[in-house]
Amino acid sequence: MSYDESVRERYEAIVLARRVKALVMGVGLLALGGVFYYALVSVGFFAANIPTYFPNFLNALRDFFPFLAPSFPFIDPSGFLDYWAFISERNLIWGGVGGDTPLLGEAGITLAMGFAGTVMGFPLALLFGILGSGRVTPFPFNFIFRGLMSSIRAIPALVWGLIYIPLGGIGPVTATLAIATDTIGNLGRLFTDELEEIEDGPIEAMETTGANKPQTITFGMLSQVTTPFIAWTLYIFEINVRIAVSLGIIGGGGLGNVLSVQQGLFAFTNMMATILVILVLIISVEIFSQRIRSALREGDEAQGIVALLMGFPQRMAEAALK
Repeated sequence: MSYDESVRERYEAIVLARRVKALVMGVGLLALGGVFYYALVSVGFFAANIPTYFPNFLNALRDFFPFLAPSFPFIDPSGFLDYWAFISERNLIWGGVGGDTPLLGEAGITLAMGFAGTVMGFPLALLFGILGSGRVTPFPFNFIFRGLMSSIRAIPALVWGLIYIPLGGIGPVTATLAIATDTIGNLGRLFTDELEEIEDGPIEAMETTGANKPQTITFGMLSQVTTPFIAWTLYIFEINVRIAVSLGIIGGGGLGNVLSVQQGLFAFTNMMATILVILVLIISVEIFSQRIRSALREGDEAQGIVALLMGFPQRMAEAALK
């Protein structure tokens, strides 16, 4: 084969490969478009008749943001008083001493659900996390605990809340139990993954001293992951506070319950006032948690307030789906 023929064959091979690649991409885009169309049909998107109801949405926006004025300067500061009046009336932030919502009011109940659920779930998360590691429990017995944690994780916290209703009724107690159960699965699995990455050196050093299994686990394994375990626990605490808001919407109490009631009354100004309190609560918890985690982890830079505000909708959606 001459040099020119070899170059021509190579050129034709490259052209053919590009055409095949373009054809595959075209077919892939068509398939993606078909799946997207099927998804819209499945959720009834085309039957929703959104253009008809769009004026109602605009009217609702005026209630959501009462400080927006139709004429220049377009901002009426007195509109903010509507927010503050509802926040004060319902004790969303400060409940005073005594009463049904002491000290931090409805925000405090939401915070308490997240905190109590994290503390209640931590012991079993730690136990299952350790026993799920192949370094502690031999294969295949470690998969018993991994499977248990995976099963817990597979059920969202909202569903756990519905399961616990016959036990604790509709209220903060049920929400706290659901959060604690969800913590066992999520935090325990993070503990297991962290233990799989530790160094063998300290473990071997403990074994050469004649240490038994519990001593090796405590001083050879857990001593390497103390800081990550604290950091992961704080991270799960952040998520649990957001889950507490979601559970409140189905009757778990706190800010979520206030939000649900006001939505049922079509009191959109009160809804937005509650959302603002939720925003302040979540951002405060995240700042507190991230500052501590940044102090524990070398080279981990804490997010600023602007970044936390911009990422709030995504984190809220992720927490609701857990």
